[in-house]
Amino acid sequence: MKSVFPYPTLFGDVDLDVLSVTVDGTSPLPYSHVSKSERTVALHRSGRENWEHCSLRLQATLPEPEIAEGRWKDVVCLAVLTEKATNTRTSARLTRAADGTWGGSVELHRSRHLDRATLGLTVVATCDGVRGRAIGATAEDWYVDLRRTTPVRRREIEIVEADFREGPEEWLRPYKDSPWIVDTTGEVPTVYLNTASVDGLVDMLGRSGGGPAEKLLRDVTSSHIAQDAWTAMFHTAVSALDVDEDGTPLMPTGWRESVLRMMLPDVLPGRQLTDALYDIEERRAKGFGWAELQTAVQYAAGRRSQITKRLTNAVRSVDAAERSGSR
Repeated sequence: MKSVFPYPTLFGDVDLDVLSVTVDGTSPLPYSHVSKSERTVALHRSGRENWEHCSLRLQATLPEPEIAEGRWKDVVCLAVLTEKATNTRTSARLTRAADGTWGGSVELHRSRHLDRATLGLTVVATCDGVRGRAIGATAEDWYVDLRRTTPVRRREIEIVEADFREGPEEWLRPYKDSPWIVDTTGEVPTVYLNTASVDGLVDMLGRSGGGPAEKLLRDVTSSHIAQDAWTAMFHTAVSALDVDEDGTPLMPTGWRESVLRMMLPDVLPGRQLTDALYDIEERRAKGFGWAELQTAVQYAAGRRSQITKRLTNAVRSVDAAERSGSR
């Protein structure tokens, strides 16, 4: 829904482009880390493992004829970098060039961010004698991802840290004793990690390295979360099945389709996709054989989360550490 303002706002498009990204003052990142089509910057494995800050050089385009003819004064372009997980907000003022474009840079400090920041542009001006009124903004923001190597805009699943007990999301309060929950009601499945549940759990999951015991705990916990997510996504995808006039189940779209295509071969091995969908819908609707199918769903979710592989590697690491320590 588009907001309505009690004063004139820009009708034309406001666009923002990331021209280059430098990390700790070094050479600009390779183009493979910056995607204009995805409007995403990927900072993981950017050439320096322990980098401290990066600078994003920006260029903005505004509907200049409209601005020149409008009732606005003292027009200012502000690039705004935010992240909900850390409640961080950084802004930078862009300056107007001779060709009518606006340019500048915004700094991202790694210590202030955790996962994925959003970069947008807000145009403010004096309107009807009132200063600082927002008169325009980018329709589609950029993402700056600290954990991905490839700049992909849409992620298969979102990870959100939240305080289930005293955080702003009141709907999470009933789950205050759970270390995490999986929400599959939105456009993208979301795993909520409870920062107020197990002390230090969220910090441990976000770290890399550590001793064998910590790695074991991190791998097992991550696999458990992933298995819960795959199970929840499968059941949501199945519940979204529609049927045509002949009663044939129809494949859902989006992530639900991807989940079913990946898990059904393990849930009902040896079945064609159409036959598997029909079998699933019949079991779910009539209840016959649905309980027995849950073992196969759990197995398929475990395969997708690679829980056996991670657990095996972790146990081997612990065993190797104990053997070396006993010598």
